[in-house]
Amino acid sequence: MESGSVTTPFGRRPMTFGMLASQAVARKIEPGRSIDKWKLYRALCEARPLLGITDRALSILNALLSFYPKGELCEDNGLVVFPSNAQLSLRAHGMAEQTIRRHLAALIEAGLLIRKDSPNGKRYARREQGGEIGEAFGFSLAPLLARADEVERLAAEVAAERLQLQRLKERLTLCRRDITKLIEMAVEEGAPGDWSGYHLHFRSAVEQLPRSPSATEAAAALDQLELLREEIINQLEMQVKAQNQSGNAQHSERHIQSSNPYSITELEPSFGTKQGATADNRSEGWAEPMGRTATQEGRGGPVPAESSASTASGGLKSFPLGLVLQACPEIGAYGPQGSVGTWRDLMAAAVVVRSMLGVSPSAYEQACEVMGPENAATVMACVLERAGHINSAGGYLRDLTRRAERGEFAIGPMLMALARANSPIRGKTG
Repeated sequence: MESGSVTTPFGRRPMTFGMLASQAVARKIEPGRSIDKWKLYRALCEARPLLGITDRALSILNALLSFYPKGELCEDNGLVVFPSNAQLSLRAHGMAEQTIRRHLAALIEAGLLIRKDSPNGKRYARREQGGEIGEAFGFSLAPLLARADEVERLAAEVAAERLQLQRLKERLTLCRRDITKLIEMAVEEGAPGDWSGYHLHFRSAVEQLPRSPSATEAAAALDQLELLREEIINQLEMQVKAQNQSGNAQHSERHIQSSNPYSITELEPSFGTKQGATADNRSEGWAEPMGRTATQEGRGGPVPAESSASTASGGLKSFPLGLVLQACPEIGAYGPQGSVGTWRDLMAAAVVVRSMLGVSPSAYEQACEVMGPENAATVMACVLERAGHINSAGGYLRDLTRRAERGEFAIGPMLMALARANSPIRGKTG
């Protein structure tokens, strides 16, 4: 562009203050300034979100740059390109001319191009006698050269924000994994605490994250989850310290008490005969067996039934009633007066459910003897939740009882799977 000149658009296109400002910026190019056009284009692609242009507009700009004969943009070589819309369409992979006009207008509005129209609106160049271009009419690339430093700065900001967001997402992933596994461990080990409440808090924080969060949103969610993780860790560390102090034989003796406060005879009469059944349709990931533990088989004769049941019942963890009701809400309708508020209510509801599902009294009595009344009632509540996926509830219960006798069954994974499935707040994938 000539110094001090102002060009106005041809025809009905109006002149705007934005066009005037772009032309004013283009006149401030430093003498001798040059820049690699494709390096500048890559910076434009990086800074696109901050420049407010679309990827298709950048495709048109790419086609315009391809018409510039030199590898570097420089005022000494001229900065005006003058291809026809037909030639632009060919280099823009067949883009329609109406679409080309729309994106050209967007580039001009963004201050990346200047329209230098001829008297008749055509794009062409006048050549001197020596064949050199004297004056050209088309699109001036001068704003690109004038704003090169600004574009590179914006590109660096976008790259830094993307790197920060990537690191925040990595920390979020690690924090989510830590919280999930710590809660599962606490439930599996039967540690006292409001683990269902922690789980709901965790799912609520994750649910608030959008599918594509910004750096600010990711940082806010990370702060919330890190506080939750710290609280869980503190509570678990207190449990470890308490266990270490109570397990010191020099200071205190182990307290042994019965884990069966309610007699099974209070709930259901005993029957001498037992019905055999098989377990069908175990859901994948549900009621997974624990690692096989050492038994007394092979150490000198068969194991007495009472000793085997006592060992298995002692090794099976109990869980808070609140967690059981959260994971198995359907059992509540079968409790006394249509609700379950205590363990005794849950065990009474389990007797009703046992009869409804066709589980024999002997199978349920054996489960109570092996697992304990509370755990047996918990298992019945889980079976009720999955009744539509189990062909024979009685056979399934007998199979779980046999696995519990061998130390190969734990209630924790089954409860956690149902708690996640019945949680009022659904988690996202990923």
